[in-house]
Amino acid sequence: MSQAASVAEDIQPWPEIPFAAWRETCAALHLYSQIVGKYRLARTPWVNHSWHATLYVTPRGLTTGPVPDRSGAVEVLLDFCEQSLAVANADGEVTGFALEPMPVADFHARFRTALEEVGATPQFHGRPNEIPDPVPFVEDASARPWDAQAVRRFHRALVSIDRVFREFRTGFLGKVSPVHLFWGSFDLAVTRFSGRTAPSHPGGIPALPDAVTREAYSHEVASAGFWPGGGPIDAPAFYAYAYPTPTGFADARVRPEAAYFDAGAGEFVLPYEAVRTADDPQAVLLEFLQDTYGAAADLAGWDRAALDCAPGVPLRPRPL
Repeated sequence: MSQAASVAEDIQPWPEIPFAAWRETCAALHLYSQIVGKYRLARTPWVNHSWHATLYVTPRGLTTGPVPDRSGAVEVLLDFCEQSLAVANADGEVTGFALEPMPVADFHARFRTALEEVGATPQFHGRPNEIPDPVPFVEDASARPWDAQAVRRFHRALVSIDRVFREFRTGFLGKVSPVHLFWGSFDLAVTRFSGRTAPSHPGGIPALPDAVTREAYSHEVASAGFWPGGGPIDAPAFYAYAYPTPTGFADARVRPEAAYFDAGAGEFVLPYEAVRTADDPQAVLLEFLQDTYGAAADLAGWDRAALDCAPGVPLRPRPL
């Protein structure tokens, strides 16, 4: 039986993903995604707000998309259906290895070898970002578990969340980010921009150059996202914040009822469980996204008449 068959199960669109049950596997996946993301970062010309470095949700897992390299382009896929990593070049060559229990140092070595096998450049920054006391990848020899079932459930949740985030993204005419996964903080995010510049960010994010943070927050934003746990909220949750934070944002009335403002994190939080167990999870999540954006934009004086629009509909051009 293949590894993919051994982990097959009837996973619902909004599965249970309790963080405590897969904390160690999630920590390993976070570091593996950093290694993959750093390859993309090393080869891709800089795009505003570090959008050139992120990963994207696919029906099978997480991908770099095309990365410029010697053959023209290389794609790296963390395939959670097959429980494998695949590296493909533009000449049709594909190689990879199984995702299984292994130290981060082993993943790092196997990934570099896979890149070499397709003629790619196996050179990238060798230390984690946005993690306190980061250990260089080549020195991280501690055993790491791999709970394939938990990873499959996490991926299925990402697919559902990505779909809702993409729908939310369509209701805005201004500058808006792709829906993408930042491997540093390990969160799926989408961000809207007012079009105005913002005060210089103070920086101070662990193991991240302040210049990167300041460029990321060079303009006013209202951002929302999802993380699986392990950050300021030790459970899977959605978040929403504004930078700079407008006066009164913490006191805004935000739906659904389960949403609340976390003063320590400085953002609104909605537990994933409140969405998963709702009669209509998509509607509940969209309500949270719309209300938190509305509070941020109204309190900061965004020109919503010029920026907002009705959500996009397949095959229907926007009216002018």
